Amino acid sequence: MWPYNLENPLLIVEIDTEIDWIAYMQQVKQYLDGECDYTKIKGDTGPLVYPAAHLYIYSALYRITDGGKDTLVAQIIFAALYLGVLSLVMACYTMAKAPAYIFPLLILSKRLHSIFLLRLFNDCFAIGALFLSVYAYQRRIWTVGSVTYSWAVGTKMSVLLAAPAVFSILLLSLPLRRALNAAFLMVQVQFTIAFPFLPVNGYGYIGRAFEFTRQFLFKWTVNWRFVGAETFLSREFSLVLAISNLSILLLFFVTRWIRPTGLSLPALLSTIFKPLSSQAQQHMSLRITPSFILTTVLSSLSIGMLCARSLHYQFFAYIAWSTPFLLWRSGMHPSLIYTIWAAQEWAWNVYPSTKISSVVVVGCLSIQVFGIWWGTRKDFASMSNAVGREAKEHRHIE
Repeated sequence: MWPYNLENPLLIVEIDTEIDWIAYMQQVKQYLDGECDYTKIKGDTGPLVYPAAHLYIYSALYRITDGGKDTLVAQIIFAALYLGVLSLVMACYTMAKAPAYIFPLLILSKRLHSIFLLRLFNDCFAIGALFLSVYAYQRRIWTVGSVTYSWAVGTKMSVLLAAPAVFSILLLSLPLRRALNAAFLMVQVQFTIAFPFLPVNGYGYIGRAFEFTRQFLFKWTVNWRFVGAETFLSREFSLVLAISNLSILLLFFVTRWIRPTGLSLPALLSTIFKPLSSQAQQHMSLRITPSFILTTVLSSLSIGMLCARSLHYQFFAYIAWSTPFLLWRSGMHPSLIYTIWAAQEWAWNVYPSTKISSVVVVGCLSIQVFGIWWGTRKDFASMSNAVGREAKEHRHIE
């Protein structure tokens, strides 16, 4: 169902938003009533399992929407949020010199409209903060990018899937000390967000907000339904996915993400003890272009989604605006880009998911991940040897 009035597309139709919205409001009310023990905050869908930035955002919405009762106002706010995030995504694409013919794919997703305008999921705020951090990094505003990325993580843990790319970008763009300062700043933001809850039950907060051992239900999975419930719930399957995730990330890091340095992995690691000169570091930093930043972040995010044990429908917020860019950077023909996008859109609109739709979901993600790896094989190839020689010539002990 489309969230618009067909006679007047500027009007949002007020319809059911109960999947998580009511639970969010129930949890927020307990927090506003003074409960700061994360293990005691619960709603109809279960305990609170998101970091505290989520709680602050929905506390504001609670007050604005009369305790969550005025869902039409909430939908209007999310409509504005959608337009704001869409503008950010387009700005990031423009900075990365993406072609105009992929821009229509950013606005055509029915499932994405549902996530923002009907379901009011916290993923909408998380993906908005993530793209704001990407845009800041593209503009080389490193502090703003680091703070907004940490806020995104503080809204929903799923954004951690982009962390390998974020830290790689910082390490390649900044001297080691500044990169470590940026990482420390992110940690400080997390402690600041969590401060009201840590003295009450610190372990409880960390365990609930960043619950890596959560057991997912087979009935809600969008991606791995075709493997069957027994395999899906097995520990071996979870281990295979975790190993696959780490292996693919390592493959990308070694063969793609460190290419702008012109150094091998051992040579790059040696710069920890023998830092590059400021001139060599500056030259290397300039190789970290807006296109490289967006490609790296979206690649890391898609790798995590591909290897995730269970994707629910709201996770499409992280995929929908990654797919057009990754398919384009893979070097595919426009007709193929639109075909894969359409297949993915169809699969994410099948409810409940089926074996066929889940095969298409995993297949489209696989095409994006390995397509971008293949499509970027020639990036920096012509300059890598020159950059490597330059770095070696300027390396010195500080």
